[in-house]
Order: sequence, then C-alpha cells, then structure tokens
Amino acid sequence: MRKPMIAGLVTLAVLPALAGGFGLKPGLWETRVVKQVVDGRDISAQIAGATSQMQQAMAAMPPEQRARVEAMMKQHGGAGIGSDGGVRICISPEMASRDKPFVDREGHCQPATINRSGEHTTFEFSCSWNGVESTGKGDATIFGDVIRTQVDTKTQKAGGETHLTHSETEMKFLGSDCGSVKPMPLPDASK
Repeated sequence: MRKPMIAGLVTLAVLPALAGGFGLKPGLWETRVVKQVVDGRDISAQIAGATSQMQQAMAAMPPEQRARVEAMMKQHGGAGIGSDGGVRICISPEMASRDKPFVDREGHCQPATINRSGEHTTFEFSCSWNGVESTGKGDATIFGDVIRTQVDTKTQKAGGETHLTHSETEMKFLGSDCGSVKPMPLPDASK
C-alpha cells in the first residue's frame, strides 16, 4: 500500500507545484486523484482505499493527536483529506500570479517547457535527486473553476530500475477564503 500512497502524493504534489500560469485563482482548492496507473497497473482503487483508511484513522485518533496531525498537514500547504478523498490546498496571490512554473522547493527539477493555447496547457519536466531521474510530460485544461491534468512520468533509479506512471488529477476551486489553511510555500528564488 505504500507504493500507491506515494504515487498519489507525488501526483498531488506536481499539480500545485506547476500552478504558476495554469489559471489558478488565489484561494482554496481541492485536488484529487482521478486515475493512477503505475507500470501498466491501475492502482486508482488502492489509492481510494488508502485515502479511506487514512480518513478512518484520523477519525479514530484522540482529539489532541488528530489536532497535531492536522496542524502538521496545514504547515505543508494541505488542510487534510476531504470527504471525497481530495486534499485541500491554499494558493496565495503570489503563487497564482507566477508566470514561471516551479516543480519543487529544493531545486531538484529543471523548469518545465510550457506551451499554452487558450484554456489548454502542455508541459514537460525533468527532475533528479538521490540517484533518481524523472522525466515527464502532461497537459492541463481549465473548465471554469476546475482544472484537469494528465501527466506521464518515467522514473529511473541509479541501478536501472524504471517505472512508468500515468496520473490524472482534478483541482476544483472552492473559494477565495482559505480559512485556516496556510498557502503553500513558494520555492527559493535563489536556486
């Protein structure tokens, strides 16, 4: 179950990270995995099951422990998991106004190649960290307050092990007020 959860979290991380210039409005958004295929195997149901288990585990925690976990998630730009399995994030005005996309805060990824045409954007990216190389391409389409994204990624470890991932995700704008959810941090501009 660890592998599907990691794949799902990677997908959710890529979406907001590529946010600059993709039509995101400042405010509260909810992201969810629509489909996740790893090495030709559809693991979407496993991700949904893991999300459900996480929701159940959070509900069963003592209030103090649940508050600590929720606070930790909020510090990293997530408000927790919603009732339909989506993760809520806050997009700051600075992030929404960026014309330059970013993939991660630590500088492991090279800037994406971006092509925009109306409500449709295609992109490519390349990342390298701890002996792992990832390259990918995808597209994002805006439908009013919803952004649907598909990403195909090839990941190769130093020993030669390769994995192919196809991810489909959706982001829905919930409103301009983020409430208690803190904005995701912007990357270090010096890198």
